[in-house]
Amino acid sequence: MHPQTTDHRPPGTVSAAPALSGRGLVKRYGNQHALAGVDIDIQPGEAVAIVGPSGSGKTSLLHVLAGILRADSGEILLAGTRIDQFSETKRSELRRTEFGFVFQSGMLVAELTAEENAALPLLLGGRSRGAALPAAREWLSRLGLSGKEQRRPGELSGGEAQRVAIARALAHRPKVIFADEPTGALDTRTGRDTMNALLDAAAETGAAVVIVTHDRELAESVPRTVAIRDGLIDTSAGVAR
Repeated sequence: MHPQTTDHRPPGTVSAAPALSGRGLVKRYGNQHALAGVDIDIQPGEAVAIVGPSGSGKTSLLHVLAGILRADSGEILLAGTRIDQFSETKRSELRRTEFGFVFQSGMLVAELTAEENAALPLLLGGRSRGAALPAAREWLSRLGLSGKEQRRPGELSGGEAQRVAIARALAHRPKVIFADEPTGALDTRTGRDTMNALLDAAAETGAAVVIVTHDRELAESVPRTVAIRDGLIDTSAGVAR
């Protein structure tokens, strides 16, 4: 039986080879299964929302796909290359170069300005400040933050701080962006605006987006939704339309 998902792509659309795939993913914490054998494909440029009740395994799935956690078994392929067997050093490099991240709290560096925060992946990748900062400023401008490049996180609203985090996630043009409850700390309107900004900006670069959210209404604005329950794709969730 195939996983049931909400899919708004035009009928007859032919998908390219997956940008990211998980096969038979298992993750345990002691005797408890967080993931119990998950198969999932994320297509290039596709946005996917992963939903499910608390403790269902959705955040574990995101962390395993992103190489933050190692699966106990299973395979992860990035553009056809198996990456789950990479060393921690190689996985760290992968997260810095091929993946982007947006977390609920933003996780910005309080001492840095907005443009310095957005430029971090480029700077850590060896880009000079003279090259990294203009690239960061360009993304901040696209995300509606012109004039706020020199502000520190404490001088920004919650929505503005999340847009800086989105700029940081996109600055190095990753293949996949992972967003873990990116609107969880925002009010409804700001959350929707932030989600739209993330999806629109990712579409400009062709990056795939994997979003974990507990907000079903918000998930419905994403082109495809995958439901997780008890560490498995939930085929009875009724989310397919």
